[in-house]
Amino acid sequence: MPSPLSADRPAARPPGGAPVDTLISQTRRLKGEVDAVRRDTPADAGDPRERWRRALYDLAMHQLDDLDEHLAQLREDPPPAPGASAEELPAPPAPPRASLLSRVGSAEWDLLTDEVSWSGELYRILGRDPAAPPLTLDELPSLVLDEDRPRLTEMVTGCLVDGRPIDGEFRVMHAADDIRTVHMMGEPVLGADGSTVSMWAVLRDVSELRRCRRAVSETRDSLHRHRHAAARSEHRLAVELQEAVLPAWHGSLRFPRRGPRALDVAAAQLPPTAQASVGGDWYEALELSADATLLGVGELTGHGVTAASGVAMLLGAVRGMALSGAAPGPLLDCLDRLLGTTAQPALAGAVCLRYRHDTRTAVWARAGHPAPLLYRGRTGRALEAPQGAPLGAAPGSGHGQAEETLEVGDLLLLHTDGLVPGHTGAAAVHRLLALAPRFAGGRSAQTCVQEVVREFGAGERAEHACVLVARIAS
Repeated sequence: MPSPLSADRPAARPPGGAPVDTLISQTRRLKGEVDAVRRDTPADAGDPRERWRRALYDLAMHQLDDLDEHLAQLREDPPPAPGASAEELPAPPAPPRASLLSRVGSAEWDLLTDEVSWSGELYRILGRDPAAPPLTLDELPSLVLDEDRPRLTEMVTGCLVDGRPIDGEFRVMHAADDIRTVHMMGEPVLGADGSTVSMWAVLRDVSELRRCRRAVSETRDSLHRHRHAAARSEHRLAVELQEAVLPAWHGSLRFPRRGPRALDVAAAQLPPTAQASVGGDWYEALELSADATLLGVGELTGHGVTAASGVAMLLGAVRGMALSGAAPGPLLDCLDRLLGTTAQPALAGAVCLRYRHDTRTAVWARAGHPAPLLYRGRTGRALEAPQGAPLGAAPGSGHGQAEETLEVGDLLLLHTDGLVPGHTGAAAVHRLLALAPRFAGGRSAQTCVQEVVREFGAGERAEHACVLVARIAS
């Protein structure tokens, strides 16, 4: 805390002359640059972000105007010393309406002689008639709004009794219900014995400054609300799009749908632990004919509506090409070319498997994705993976195929990265293969999916993940 002023140690005079002229030139140059940028800012009242930016530019210009005016006052002769009567003080010109801080007044209260000195501008700030006598410290609270009087009394008491500097605000009522906000700064002046002999203060009308800052705060809050509403709308749209695209079935699904059950399929999507945008994970089980079924899982980079719409495009292409008879390898080659034509480049991983019921054979291909896991009896293993780069990473590189003959009771598990929290690659596969004994006792694909969710659903997961289980029923 700065020490109170001593009566025999006058305050230093402010600098003047060339240094102040330099500061004025720099301030006016900066004002011109800020004003040029402000004029180029679109005045779009319907855009919360532009309203917020405009309010900030206006506040900056107001503050630079005040700095310019204060520096100009600093360069001029100081005002008459306190103690001159109100009639002797020249009436100051009315401050510009756009100014935030140009209305500055001063006062001194002599506790030994009970003399009070106010500058002419202080009368204007406090809404007093210049012909009226200045108010004593005891009378000053009568001008202040009732709810602000305790604050002013506490500041003045702390200054006179404890020697604390004054730095605070209060509101006064002018004519026509015009409430003005006044900022007061002051210090006690001590006598030789250390007691307070007088108190001086500088008071400023900061009403316009507070109004501009409220405008900035309100436009900022409006911008935040607008952004939150837009984010909620985007999230809701992404969820609805994802729900519309992913297979609309729950529990076990049998293939073929008519005739003896040959394949029992179930799937689940595991959400991230914390709130997160919709990701690009997907799964698919599609009956191609009475003798064939398509199984697949994959993930597309990105989040939100962009990822959900990308998944819609990929799944549409997968379904169309698979129904037209495309084998898994050529199907992924087509998806690779499709991603290369999109306006926003993206990467995707996928595994597609075509199962024939009559021969119990699975032909599959992958694109930068974990291989399917095969469980037989109480053991499991990863299928030997053919070559296949992620979709969009190496256009034209081609995707190989592999074939596996299955037996009744076998279980296939297809999954996306992130299914096993905290583990990827071989470590994640090892954790999944350890579920083989528990899968052996499962009566359906849905039971096995529930085992996966129980084992890995409660862990810390940063992204969405999908799992699909297919059981060879006959």
